[in-house]
Amino acid sequence: MTSLAVANPGSLIQSVDWVAIAPPLIAAVAALAVLLTDLFLPERHKKWLGRLTAAGLALALIALLPLTGGSPRATFCVQNVAGGSDNGGCSYVADHFALVFQLLALGGALIAALLSAHTVEDERLPRGEYWFLLLSSATGAALLPASRDLATMVIALEVASLPAFALVALRRDGRGAEAAFKFFVSSVTATAVMLLGVGFVYAASGSLHLGAVAQGLEHAPGQLKPLAEAGAVLTLVGFAFKVAAVPFHFWVPDTYTGAPLPVAGYLSVVGKAAGLSGLALATTVAFRPYAHTWGLVLAVLAAVTMTAGNVGALRQRFDTRYSAVRLLAWSSVGQAGYLLVPLAAAGYAPTGVDPLGATAAYALIYGVVNLGAFGVVAAVGRRPGTSVDDFRGLFARNRWTALALAFFLLCLAGLPPGVIGLFGKVVVFRAAVDAGLGWLAVVMAVNVVIALYYYLLWTARLFAPAGDEPLAEAAAGSRLPVSLTATLGLTASAAVVLSVAPQLVLQVAGGSLF
Repeated sequence: MTSLAVANPGSLIQSVDWVAIAPPLIAAVAALAVLLTDLFLPERHKKWLGRLTAAGLALALIALLPLTGGSPRATFCVQNVAGGSDNGGCSYVADHFALVFQLLALGGALIAALLSAHTVEDERLPRGEYWFLLLSSATGAALLPASRDLATMVIALEVASLPAFALVALRRDGRGAEAAFKFFVSSVTATAVMLLGVGFVYAASGSLHLGAVAQGLEHAPGQLKPLAEAGAVLTLVGFAFKVAAVPFHFWVPDTYTGAPLPVAGYLSVVGKAAGLSGLALATTVAFRPYAHTWGLVLAVLAAVTMTAGNVGALRQRFDTRYSAVRLLAWSSVGQAGYLLVPLAAAGYAPTGVDPLGATAAYALIYGVVNLGAFGVVAAVGRRPGTSVDDFRGLFARNRWTALALAFFLLCLAGLPPGVIGLFGKVVVFRAAVDAGLGWLAVVMAVNVVIALYYYLLWTARLFAPAGDEPLAEAAAGSRLPVSLTATLGLTASAAVVLSVAPQLVLQVAGGSLF
């Protein structure tokens, strides 16, 4: 009979670094608290569920502060032969990279929660379910950047995605179910392909921890290299779907149109941040031995994605229903292409140079201004199917709302006075040029010029003579709900502060994230 006793049983027990895992843990606890509170709270008091959600996300953001100083903190680690552990064998690492993307995920979720308060009431969405699903998805988005093994990354990606399907479907006007179905089917297909790839990678490398995967792939036998390369490509499919990179972008316009507007804004920022962090970890850490291969693939993917997004936006008619949201949807696809440029550059960058900071900096900038733009659309569009032409003459009716949207659009375009958007694009350009990807920088420059057309055309409508559309008449002189006012004030203030002091976010691009 084989004895299962070990010399030192206490060595099998690991302590958990609760401070390191606090940000996603607080969001998860808040989700459970909202779900339980909804069972006992009378209907007339269920407005407090939204406030509880915002408080939970704010606490999760505050929990990032103790992690900002000192060396990275790791937990859930596998002990090495000497009885110790290092970050390479840990499943959760709270380093600079994780903190930046957790700030984006939790901050974006908080702004989406503020944006959702009036939508939940106006559209009579089920309050308990809505806030629980939003917090659950934010938990997965915050967990993914700190994950350091493929199994945890897949679980975090699904925790971020599955509640998002239900959030899209909560809109009960016929379009929500169709949008959720398209989102669900395409996401499940991408996840299945990704899981197949993870299986191939595990078979070739013998490990799921990202650092060990890189070592295993580097020393894999020749007969396993085709399997490893195929696994690496298939693994990246799931993350490319979340980023909305071509050809996994086709769900975006219909899903954003059918979803409640705050959910569309949430997906455009937080969902994209989760996929981007997973893509960065998988490529630069796990698949480092294949850097030149995935670097070229991501460069081509970035060029095609930004071109497809901007051309799709150009083809959008401004007088059609839902054109405002569809234009922002195509714009988010184009912006995803810009976000992929520094990731592609990381495959060609010399040792010691880390272009990932450019992606993180641009993602932070994009998150603030894009959620602000969705906030203005929610503030102005008080009826379904808002078109871009409905914004004609907004400056004459609501000066500050029009100025806020104009500023957000100029930031997305990279034009003054949206200085932070301009600096963000310069940082991305520099990452491509420094990596020797001059052709990709040229493609990006052409796409930036293309995007100027539809951003400026929308901006011009804000200051044009007022039309006689029903929306224009309804919005004249109306007061915004407190939650919408807070959302616009927060995002506009952040964009202005970053434009005045861009070093607050651009310093992320100056150092290594790992």
